[in-house]
Amino acid sequence: MAEADSAFEALNGPAVADAERAAATFSRVREAIGRIIFGQRDVIDQTLITLLSGGHALLIGVPGLAKTRLVEAMGVVLGLDSKRIQFTPDLMPADIIGSEVLEDSGGARAFRFIKGPIFTQLLMADEINRASPRTQSALLQAMQERHVTVAGVRNDLPKPFHVIATQNPLEQEGTYPLPEAQLDRFLLQIDVGYPDLEAERRMLLSTTFAEEPVLRAVCGPHDLVEAQNVVRRLPVGEKVVDAILNIVRAARPGNAESGAFSDFIAWGPGPRASQAFMLAVRARALLDGRLAPSVEDVIALAHPILQHRMALNFSARAEGTTIGTVIDRLCQTHL
Repeated sequence: MAEADSAFEALNGPAVADAERAAATFSRVREAIGRIIFGQRDVIDQTLITLLSGGHALLIGVPGLAKTRLVEAMGVVLGLDSKRIQFTPDLMPADIIGSEVLEDSGGARAFRFIKGPIFTQLLMADEINRASPRTQSALLQAMQERHVTVAGVRNDLPKPFHVIATQNPLEQEGTYPLPEAQLDRFLLQIDVGYPDLEAERRMLLSTTFAEEPVLRAVCGPHDLVEAQNVVRRLPVGEKVVDAILNIVRAARPGNAESGAFSDFIAWGPGPRASQAFMLAVRARALLDGRLAPSVEDVIALAHPILQHRMALNFSARAEGTTIGTVIDRLCQTHL
């Protein structure tokens, strides 16, 4: 409560009104998506947190868990122009970015750039680890720089621009795992699990008997951009900042903060993880209708922010220790 009170003091009247309006809008967005995506409340929330933070998400789950349906629903409900790319080993960078073609118009020849599917507001990169490293790098570079350069000419990507990529954790044959530096470009790694019994029952009745509900836009791209600006204006208390720094630094090998966990960690998160925390905890607070994040937000987001930004050494893996276990212990020890 003290942090919420200080947030009211730090924000002026118009800023509070903007935050409340954005919170109400995205509460409706979450409710609309929840009507067709059953049993995945955390996945929906984390994906919305990613978009509110202005970042990109990596969805990891076995086939049939509505990952594609979730991204399609996000595009419709948020009113975003969306496209999907099915990644395959023969996919080339030009298939994503676009290419120049030679046109003959009235005897005059000239090159014209034809934009690829990356020129959209919400891009689904389906099974991103099936494409070659060259193609992955072209996409991930555009994700970071928000533009592509072809024949020396810069072409800016639309605003907003977000990539939601998917991976199948089961099939590893014929895939190209994303390098650590490229994984770091994703704000959150979102694990998509199986729905519970009641959610699966609702899913069966909704999708196999009656007509499925029709999704409609709840807001537009400008609402998302305004909400992203609101997120960056939300104040963060010193306790939350200290909690972020404590857990990120403790997840690195060789740091005094790591303590006993230093023997388990091969490499840990860099400052980009701290930046991801600062944005994501604000977005989570806004999504819950709060004007300031709390330490509980840091704990809730520790796994999706850290698990793809650290790795365990051989001895830890040999003992059966998992990254999830280490993150849980870090939270218990340092938060």
